[in-house]
Amino acid sequence: MIRNVNKLLSKSKKQPEQKNVPKPQGALYENFDQNVEAFRSIYSKCSDVVFRSFVLFGKKRAMIIYIEGLSDIKGIDEYVLSPLMQETVFDIEALNEFPENKVPVSNVKRVNMLADCIESISSGNPILLYEGENDGFSLGLAKWEKRGIEEPSAEAGIRGPREGFNESLQISTSQLRRIIKTPALKMQSMKIGNYTGTRVILVYIDGLAEKTLINELTNRLNRIKIDGILESNYIEEMIEDNPYSPFPQILSTERPDTACANLLEGRAVILVEGTPFCLIAPISFFSMLQSHEDYYQRFMVSTFIRLLRYVFLGISLLLPSLYVAILSFHQEMVPGTLLLSISASREAVPFPAVVEALLMEITFEALREAGVRLPKQVGAAVSIVGALVIGQAAVQAGLVSAPMVIVVAITGIASFMIPRYFAGIAIRLLRFPMMLLSATLGLLGIMMGIIAIVIHLCSLRSFGEPYLAPVAPLKRKELKDLLWRSPWWMMDTRPHFTGEFDLYRQTAGQKPNPQNGDEKV
Repeated sequence: MIRNVNKLLSKSKKQPEQKNVPKPQGALYENFDQNVEAFRSIYSKCSDVVFRSFVLFGKKRAMIIYIEGLSDIKGIDEYVLSPLMQETVFDIEALNEFPENKVPVSNVKRVNMLADCIESISSGNPILLYEGENDGFSLGLAKWEKRGIEEPSAEAGIRGPREGFNESLQISTSQLRRIIKTPALKMQSMKIGNYTGTRVILVYIDGLAEKTLINELTNRLNRIKIDGILESNYIEEMIEDNPYSPFPQILSTERPDTACANLLEGRAVILVEGTPFCLIAPISFFSMLQSHEDYYQRFMVSTFIRLLRYVFLGISLLLPSLYVAILSFHQEMVPGTLLLSISASREAVPFPAVVEALLMEITFEALREAGVRLPKQVGAAVSIVGALVIGQAAVQAGLVSAPMVIVVAITGIASFMIPRYFAGIAIRLLRFPMMLLSATLGLLGIMMGIIAIVIHLCSLRSFGEPYLAPVAPLKRKELKDLLWRSPWWMMDTRPHFTGEFDLYRQTAGQKPNPQNGDEKV
């Protein structure tokens, strides 16, 4: 954005009558009229930009510049124009102290660069200029329509907080501050985008997050040179370690409690203006299979559900491939009665098993995407009715067999067990090459595909951290929150990459023991 302002500035400041000492590039003029003309030139053909001129205390010409819809017009009238247009007698020194000490606005900042003035106006903060003053004044009167705090639609739960981030950075940062009240919670702000100037905030807890991680994140964010940032995925693709992997190396969430839980484990959070989804780094593969609700219910229930996720993860990836491989190459593995039943159902199907599986999987994925894109009132009905009608019609027409419809339905249900949507997409993508391998090499092809996936996962890094940690490399102390969820009184240490700074998150030995001093009610 500064680059574009300088281009406009070079046109507006080339005036033949200006023969004084050259000003620094982008600095405001000493002449009030020249400053006004420069702003009018930059904001030409911008009907939403308001230039309100008035006389300051009946003595000096002044002008306030703001954008309709981004600034608090009522505040401008009440706190700026109304008191400043009164013809009150002020001495020259008092007038020169204005407006830091005279305007009833909490946030007033002096600016002397035109690019800073443009940035302030674009953020909703009006700029005040008056005759005899070289600098402008940014008034903290930004106000625009914001979406209220709502329950996250993509990460709903039975128990836990019901609020999520929204598109306003101010609200998102306040939600984190309300949960984590320590001044050790640091927030580094920067702007990315030549035209959008999108605010990006790097959040971490000083003393828990590793300094090399924060430095690396800061360097990668500063290297981004792009016209605009409209969503956090722009940044995710720019800073991740392996952009060609189907597996996400950065976790995205719209829940403040999830962000705070990761901050307390030494990770960093990236908030982006204009989107409710924040980014969390570093992560591991197992982070994708952990839900916020695992920690809001009893550990036995959480352990059972988490183990169920791992089982259905394997079903989602391998079930269609196993069905195709067994029918094509390994019929002897199927019991005789079941094999006769499957053969009878496939007798009228003209396609081999792999074509049948691909046809049904692609149709199922199309129905799922249609249900997501359609309005909520009809999306669920279309996806469910479409699956029932198309599946039944395809079986009756002899295009697919009934067992294949069952396999695809179970696979679809299994994919919904993955709590992270973007991790589920990676499994859905890998399902298709696995089916092709099973159709060509049978169970051997499936084993080759699994080995290739494991090798790929072992090679991945998330900001230097192994993607399969704490399994590879093995860290036994951290297995208590991996396949199972241990009770809270057992999870007294933090992950390894913050252990050297602050190893313990709670006092050890907090297991409830009524016989050791706790009174029974």
